[in-house]
Amino acid sequence: ILVLHGAGERGNDNEAQLKYGPKLFLNDTIRAKYPAIVIFPQCPKDGWWSNVQMKQDSSGKWKWTFIEGGAPTSAMKSLLGLLDQWLDKPFVDKHRIYVGGLSMGGMGTFEILRRKPDLFAAAFAICGGDNTQNAKIYAKKVPLWIFHGAKDDVVPADHSIIMVNAIKAAGGNPKFTLYPNDNHNSWDDAFAEPGLMGWLFSHQK
Repeated sequence: ILVLHGAGERGNDNEAQLKYGPKLFLNDTIRAKYPAIVIFPQCPKDGWWSNVQMKQDSSGKWKWTFIEGGAPTSAMKSLLGLLDQWLDKPFVDKHRIYVGGLSMGGMGTFEILRRKPDLFAAAFAICGGDNTQNAKIYAKKVPLWIFHGAKDDVVPADHSIIMVNAIKAAGGNPKFTLYPNDNHNSWDDAFAEPGLMGWLFSHQK
């Protein structure tokens, strides 16, 4: 399981990326029922997992522009290299490779699915987004569970809603959970979803 953190956890201390998510994967019951190698890579301080452009408008709100195609960012390039190294390990089950992430990592999840649509058995994206034109690449190939907070004032919920619609239009059938009272920290509820791990592990290539 590859778990991609958000922009606030970037750096080079190899610790900040563990702020959100590990509690789920360290749960003794979860570990016993769903044994896995869980990797939390860290994106460099000024890096981005995905090809996304952002700027603030006059009111201070962020506007996100997701790019269709393009070369990988340096962080994504390193991530793909890390993934290739792990796939060479004899103890890795090539039929059960999963990815998920939150915020910037949710965006990175969509991006790595575009770059490796035949690899991942399932994925989850929390308060992320993507260019709708990319949906056709992975819509039918990777089961997705998408999460967002309806009151998100950092990455608007519309970014997930339009991706759900784009994936459906491309022949996919994503799960979608919109938390009506959550702001940007919808990852707290997403990681607490009792069915998340069971759903993830129910899929294999």
